[in-house]
Amino acid sequence: MIKTAVIGYGLSAKTFHLPFILLQPELELVAISSSQPELRLEYPQLTHYQNGDELIRLSDADLVVITSPNDSHYPLAKQALLAGKHVLVEKPFVLTEAEGRQLFELAEQQQRQLFVYHNRRFDGDFLTLQQLLESDELGPIRYFESHFDRFRPVPRQRWREQQGAGTGILYDLGPHLIDQAIALFGAPEALTARCRALRQGSDTVDYFHLLLHYADKEVVLHSSPFCALPTTRFILQGDLGSYHKTGLDPQEDALRAGQKPVGAHWGLEPAAMYGVVANADGQRTYPTLAGNYQLFYQQLVATLQQGKASPVSATEALQGIRLIELALQSQQRGRTVEF
Repeated sequence: MIKTAVIGYGLSAKTFHLPFILLQPELELVAISSSQPELRLEYPQLTHYQNGDELIRLSDADLVVITSPNDSHYPLAKQALLAGKHVLVEKPFVLTEAEGRQLFELAEQQQRQLFVYHNRRFDGDFLTLQQLLESDELGPIRYFESHFDRFRPVPRQRWREQQGAGTGILYDLGPHLIDQAIALFGAPEALTARCRALRQGSDTVDYFHLLLHYADKEVVLHSSPFCALPTTRFILQGDLGSYHKTGLDPQEDALRAGQKPVGAHWGLEPAAMYGVVANADGQRTYPTLAGNYQLFYQQLVATLQQGKASPVSATEALQGIRLIELALQSQQRGRTVEF
């Protein structure tokens, strides 16, 4: 068994980690750190710590999962690696590429595994997109567009939307879209970005529009807080046809509603939400595969126990952070920047 401890008890831990840790038979949840009083009522059988520093120093966990605020990821991951523990860090991995390189070098020195949590590689629509690309039905891809839009026109009083290191939508939703683009096409040659605070009273970036430039294609990554209609999710265009998908993977809403991620119907979306493939002969519905975030934890365990490849490589994790840095540089300079 891999003794596992979680730092933080917010939305990320409750929704995207604890349900899957508890279902993974090779993982034994032994501790959580948080100052929230309800933690002791909801998990009375675990060892509780007031903060991540205390958990790392005192817990006998083999694997530490870090879900605390973004600016704490680097120091906590470094401390955990130095303590001889494997580490899984919620996105965004760190705030700078330099921090990320230091952590991966430290993990190698300590002979420990460092994982970056990109669960949306296991969204049903993204798995479907990969299947479509592997089929080559659309031919060589020339244009890809990916959205993660919301209707949140009024800023909320939470740390993610307040001024500070690693806050704002580019560090919140940006890592999802950027990582998916890297998984599909690798790193671009250059990037042009608009990263702005468009909502009245907003203290940090709440809108981004990134153009990733490749030798043979263009990629658009977009997030707006003003989208009140069903949102475009993916547009994929190639020499032989195109694919269009709206709506978001259903797993997050199901998890927020308290559903357990089990059963034959988990991760399946209604047929009415399926995407459409179109070509010169017409168009047809393209069924969406089932999503399953448990696959990330299954691959993590296979890495630790069988030496298999990590779900997200160090190269991909570092490229993702680098693109966030470059997007902010592009906005500041008002021009395209090379990768």
